[in-house]
Amino acid sequence: MKLPKVYEPDQYEKAIYDLWEKTGVFTAHPERKAERFSISMPPPNETGTLSLGHALFLTLQDIMARHARQQGKDVLWLPGTDHAALPVNAIIEKKLAEEGTDKHAIGREEFLRRTRAFVGDSRETMLGQMRAMGASCDWSRLRYTLDDTLSRCVNETFMKMYEAGIIYRGHRIVNWDPNLETTIADDELEHESETTTFYTFQYGPFQIGTARPETKFGDKYVVMHPDDKRYAQYKHGDTFKAEWINGPVTATVIKDESVDPSFGTGVMTITPWHDHVDFDIAERHKLDKEQIIDFHGKLLSIAGEFAGLHIEEARGKVVEKLRSKGLVVKEDATYVHNVAINSRGKGKIEPQIKLQWFVDVNKPSVEWKGKKRSLKEVMRAVIDDADIGIMPKRFEKVYFHWIDNLRDWCISRQIWWGHRIPVWYRTNAEDEQQIHVGVTPPEGKQSEGWHEWEQDPDTLDTWFSSALWTWSTLIDQDMANNPELSLAELLKKSPDYQAYHPTTVLETGWDILFFWVARMILATTFVTGEVPFKQVYLHGMIKAEDGKKMSKSRPESIVDPLVVIPKYGTDALRMALVMGSSAGNDMNWGWGKIEATRNFCNKLWNIARYIEGVTPEGQGTAVGSPKPVNMADHWMLSKLQHTTDRMAANLAKYQFAEAYDALYRFVWDDFADWYVEASKIAPNTPLLNFGLQTILVLAHPFAPFVTETIWQTVHAGDESLLALTAWPKVPRGDTKQSKAFEEIQTIVNEARQLATELQLHGHKLYYHDVPFITANAALVKKLARLDDVVEVEAGKGLQLTKTSYAAWLDVDNDTVHQHTASLKEQLASLESQATNLETRLANKAYVKQAPKDVVSQTKEQLRERRSQIAKIKDDLTRFIV
Repeated sequence: MKLPKVYEPDQYEKAIYDLWEKTGVFTAHPERKAERFSISMPPPNETGTLSLGHALFLTLQDIMARHARQQGKDVLWLPGTDHAALPVNAIIEKKLAEEGTDKHAIGREEFLRRTRAFVGDSRETMLGQMRAMGASCDWSRLRYTLDDTLSRCVNETFMKMYEAGIIYRGHRIVNWDPNLETTIADDELEHESETTTFYTFQYGPFQIGTARPETKFGDKYVVMHPDDKRYAQYKHGDTFKAEWINGPVTATVIKDESVDPSFGTGVMTITPWHDHVDFDIAERHKLDKEQIIDFHGKLLSIAGEFAGLHIEEARGKVVEKLRSKGLVVKEDATYVHNVAINSRGKGKIEPQIKLQWFVDVNKPSVEWKGKKRSLKEVMRAVIDDADIGIMPKRFEKVYFHWIDNLRDWCISRQIWWGHRIPVWYRTNAEDEQQIHVGVTPPEGKQSEGWHEWEQDPDTLDTWFSSALWTWSTLIDQDMANNPELSLAELLKKSPDYQAYHPTTVLETGWDILFFWVARMILATTFVTGEVPFKQVYLHGMIKAEDGKKMSKSRPESIVDPLVVIPKYGTDALRMALVMGSSAGNDMNWGWGKIEATRNFCNKLWNIARYIEGVTPEGQGTAVGSPKPVNMADHWMLSKLQHTTDRMAANLAKYQFAEAYDALYRFVWDDFADWYVEASKIAPNTPLLNFGLQTILVLAHPFAPFVTETIWQTVHAGDESLLALTAWPKVPRGDTKQSKAFEEIQTIVNEARQLATELQLHGHKLYYHDVPFITANAALVKKLARLDDVVEVEAGKGLQLTKTSYAAWLDVDNDTVHQHTASLKEQLASLESQATNLETRLANKAYVKQAPKDVVSQTKEQLRERRSQIAKIKDDLTRFIV
């Protein structure tokens, strides 16, 4: 089989992937005695199709997995999908609204039936897209967060935490989304800047400021810093009368250090039911809390004449009422503040106090290294003690800041899609309540006077189930069907858990460091007594080409992998995502990148076609230990050996872009531009084939499809797979001969440069007493595009200055003088421009008054002129004859 002239990815990619799956390349083998490499795929939300962000993590994790196989490791890359409670729930509710109905009208069972159908379709679509990206996952171990086994783990973790006293039910302030009618985790909030009016009102003897007058009906406390001298005459607990929205109120003075004296007047009233900070103050001082806004965003009866109005509608009317009473002191319409938004449904958050389920992060509950510690303490200790490393390391500081400010985790959600909370309630005629924690209600005859048991209607936060991902996915599913086995026994008896946990690395985006990474540490250490992973690698976000966030509001900014792949091929997309990437740093998408990586795929193809063409019929491609026969061979082996070592070191440190850059430069600059061209004089076909096959192995983690396609052609009939080929061991080339070839490169490069600058044609190279030129005259002639290479006794023409050997180009003096004169004219012009720029920057008024971008542009222009001047001066020294 011969390689066609043009590589067309869509003609090969599906067949290559089918070949990998058919031969079981991706299957893990816990029974083998081998070093393990395990990684759990962050399960994508089953909400439709994969994004460019998904394509990035699939690429990086696939590089890790494929390279680990090249090292002979037993690799488990476990795939899965997430039921994605909030986003999926939002999608289904939107579809129902478009139909003119809602979940309450159709009922819970019908809602769940529709949701299962939607996510089932999405799941199959997404799994197909993962395969299209080349993901070398072990599909035999595919998991789903609502699988029976994972659901059992979720329920038993809840019960275990409840028994330990760290899951509790209580009234606390939560982030409430009136649109989706559910609580939202702190980490699921986005903050949008909003310009509104900031009001200053007279409240008894004080002036208080707020941007939300519609929440102030229940205000009966004024809070100030205890050290604020302006209010020293007021004591903690003092009371006073104040005229307010619906009449006079009696207010109490509260002194608390959380108040910022520099903000506004330094005095504030608090609304504990609807503000987190106010709630904390009320908790510290045991103050009353009154609900002002209902769960639909409307004012309650405490608002008097404004009851029933939506808060947005009520705001202006409340201000008008206060204005009529002469209580409006000042209005600032330019006030900018941040508003909390649900990142999923985009609804504006209204804090509410609700009876919810929480995880206590401060109660000592985990036996960790011989000491009883709280979840917060363990989450900090695993990083402090280097049980887990975070890349890049700077995110450790961000992680610790989050841990230090972590509040109890609200885990209940008022939606129907997800893991239903395993708690049952019943009441009697006196409204007394019994609670049972378990998957099913207690069996047996119900006690007289008690109603039937009813399960809690709420579901668990998606991140609660996702937090168990690294270990719940490794439990043997058949064993999990046996209710006689405890969770601890399941972990002990499951071969996958014993072989692959803790996982080697977690690769994910920095944006879910708190959503997922921290919560996996929390839950896994509690349940298993182990860390979930040994290393965390955080990739950055992919932004639009203009550096802004890709957004549905700017459709032109979104890059769809499913549009890119048919046009450029999967390998080109993968390498474009890797190019220039680094841990924790966002990067911009660039169409220029994918043009370059597609060209790289074509370069690999063309190299293979050339080598295939020069390899004699019947010689075959088995190269064994290739024998270098000339200096180019030795040089190529030296470069290849250096590239192999460098890439291995880069990949060991997860420096993907650096490894790809080393590969790219060797293939394009060294192998294609120099060695292949040099081989056209006298091809060493065994070494050419060795170089090609080594390159294919090195490139395979980055570009699996094109490399496997070439490999299957090169090794036609021997049933070998590139995906199972070991990382290469490259023999070193002779150092002396490699250096000699580098000297030839120096001579050739300078000869080419001079020929271009002087517009030479049909020129010769003269040299004196340079044995390696004599031995390689034909090579120098071809590479430098010379008419001839001639050995002489004495120097003649224009001497080459970048080599220490005696070599000249046969250039006459007139040509040199004309070129020198042209260079001097350019130099004079550039020096004049540089002087003008220096004068401008020396003017302090210009630097101070001109726009910063203009000053920066001037500095950049000066740098460019100085660089150009230095180059021309360097060129002029060469042309002294």
